[in-house]
Amino acid sequence: MDVSIIVPVFNEAASLAILHQEISAAMSNSGYGWEVVYVDDGSQDESLKVLTELAAAAETHVRVLSFPRNFGQTTAISAGIDHAAGDVIVMIDSDLQNDPADIPAMLAKLAEGYDLVSGWRIRRKDTFLTRTLPSRAANSLISWVTGVRLHDYGCSLKAYRREVLTGFRLYGEMHRFIPVYASSVGAKITEMPVNHRPRQHGKANYGLERTLKVILDMATVKYLVSYSQKPIYIFGSVGVGLIGLSVLDVVYLLLRRIIIGEHMIRSPLLQMGTMLFVMGFNSILLGLIAEQLTRTYHEAQAKPTYTVRRQINIPEAESQRKK
Repeated sequence: MDVSIIVPVFNEAASLAILHQEISAAMSNSGYGWEVVYVDDGSQDESLKVLTELAAAAETHVRVLSFPRNFGQTTAISAGIDHAAGDVIVMIDSDLQNDPADIPAMLAKLAEGYDLVSGWRIRRKDTFLTRTLPSRAANSLISWVTGVRLHDYGCSLKAYRREVLTGFRLYGEMHRFIPVYASSVGAKITEMPVNHRPRQHGKANYGLERTLKVILDMATVKYLVSYSQKPIYIFGSVGVGLIGLSVLDVVYLLLRRIIIGEHMIRSPLLQMGTMLFVMGFNSILLGLIAEQLTRTYHEAQAKPTYTVRRQINIPEAESQRKK
């Protein structure tokens, strides 16, 4: 199997037959072997019934996973990846706003040597104040914090080589941060404009409340990508900074005592300096504990701290022994 198209589904019964027809039309003349993995994320409408019918009619082209309850889009995507057979993974929403006709062009981009092709909804057909504007702000913030600059992290339509999806698990709302994880293992990333269509059926499952979750997940991803192997760098830096502030605070109090004769104990700055020193010291200790946990994590599982793209003239037995 060349291409696996993963489609998370939640209460989209009215869209599924049309979506599958469009996917089939886009892929039938693409020259690739392909399959669609639909993941029913605890839908409460007739989505599972429609998917069952599609699977029976399409035979090997359709796989269906069904959850007993709603676990969220990230979990559905993770399950789809686990059960997909393709060397290339394409993700697309089930609400018909993404256009399956863009998939062959994304596969052509991958063929140029890229590992990840991200869709960019230049002309987005969503409510500006509640969807588009917060999304633009989030994209700018994520690009700045992570250093992986994309215009549209929230676009679900993306194509990946399978190897850049290994080595990490997805939690929370972290599916949008897959490009950041992929970049951390050296993936070559590009983006391309894709068609975006108005929603035809149902209603959006996300609103402004999602923004806070994205910000919190972004902080987690930044830590995991940049500091998970050396947590002392972030905790130690914070600790040294706090201790430095406490030293400056005490020096200031000593100067005031010498110059104007003010007693140090009468100033609240003494208590503040003491608190800063204690917080800084605790932060350094927390970093040392995190270092121990990191080493335990990697050594107990024999988990390597690197990713191998290719092996040349390395015997299989030696490769497995090093794992």
